[in-house]
Amino acid sequence: MKSFFQLTGGLLSATLLSAAISEADLARLGDDLTPLGGEVAGNADGSIPAWNGGLTSAPAGYTPGDHHPDPYASDTPLVTIDATNLATYRDQLTAGAVALIETYPDTYKVKVYPTHRSASVPQRISDATREFAPTARVVNDGSGVEGTIRGIPFPVPQSGIEVLWNHLLRYRGDAAIRRIGQAAPQRNGSYTMVEFEDEFMFNYARPDLGPGDLNNTIIFFKQAVLAPARLAGTILMVHETLDQIVEPRRAWVYNAGQRRVRRAPQVAYDNPGTAADGMRTSDQFDMFNGAPDRYTWELVGKREMIVPYNSYQLHSDQVSPDDILQPLHINQDLARYEKHRVWVVEARLKEGTSHVYSRRTLYVDEDSWQILAVDQYDTRGDLWRVSEAHCINYYDAQTFWSTLEVHTDLVAGRYLAIGLDNDQPMYDFTIERDERDYSPNALRKAGIR
Repeated sequence: MKSFFQLTGGLLSATLLSAAISEADLARLGDDLTPLGGEVAGNADGSIPAWNGGLTSAPAGYTPGDHHPDPYASDTPLVTIDATNLATYRDQLTAGAVALIETYPDTYKVKVYPTHRSASVPQRISDATREFAPTARVVNDGSGVEGTIRGIPFPVPQSGIEVLWNHLLRYRGDAAIRRIGQAAPQRNGSYTMVEFEDEFMFNYARPDLGPGDLNNTIIFFKQAVLAPARLAGTILMVHETLDQIVEPRRAWVYNAGQRRVRRAPQVAYDNPGTAADGMRTSDQFDMFNGAPDRYTWELVGKREMIVPYNSYQLHSDQVSPDDILQPLHINQDLARYEKHRVWVVEARLKEGTSHVYSRRTLYVDEDSWQILAVDQYDTRGDLWRVSEAHCINYYDAQTFWSTLEVHTDLVAGRYLAIGLDNDQPMYDFTIERDERDYSPNALRKAGIR
């Protein structure tokens, strides 16, 4: 492998915003690089295997509509990392994982399983990555991307902002609807479940659009609160814009009490997340979303790290939210970690801008471009909140996506879990939607129903 893929002491400058992929690197896609830009080969000691196409079919017995059975259920942990052996594995863990073990030495553990490179996408996404990588470029000082559609725009990234855009534009299906729970347990473990029905139309992934047809909109999103009763009936709708400096995201809220639709410009940056008890910001949803303009994005390089991956136990309908939600942190016996290569990106708050997080360290999967973990620092530079995305391959749609996000506040001694679907109907990736379903008038009608 080329030395570019090794972690170095230097930082790759965030000012490298629009370098086109070279012909030599383009030729590597599908050769020594996967179609999306990951390294095909395994690592030196074999703890990371070679990529073999990812998980492209369901295990025997799976029926569409089921919770996804664990294809790796027979695996046993290679090691359990806790306070007793942390020193041995510290360099392979995120700063956040280390802090969690040190904060909760009697209960927090990281169970490390054999690595499976399960991430996969439909062939048309691989094809689009190769087709548009030569024309994709970051514009407006990193706030937008041009010349691409459907595929990963920067499969061989040269800067942190390119890695971030790969996450923001990664494949998550064409459209999907899901029922999930969100809970922010108190220190004693008591919690109130907030239930959502989320609906997505991923405009960027549509097969019938070209790069010039997006109308600056990459995602249409609608989120209805179903419970508890005091919040039920509220519906948030967002048109996620590609360049949010040219045009900020368009957002509306249907207020059930007033039976009115209002614009919601506050759904952005570090404003509080919906019904999250102040435990996450708006831009922490999906690990990071929205405009990147308040930060510089430096590409540190690629590292072999122990990260959450193939978290089918947390997704299972054989466990309940009560099994997962425990005092201080989730039940780590149900969490799965593996060693993978991740891109490390340092986001630092720009001078003259504001955000509750002065710095964010992102760990981004080389195979899927999903952010797997984020360490968030307060304005004094101290590690404050730790975020992990526990992901699975939804093999019915060939998309690797989080099944549970956990955001832990080290200062408050609490955490927020969003995505709890164990007792809910399964994600439906077969829905058909168009832009008319996400108009303010359609939102008004949905609220009245």
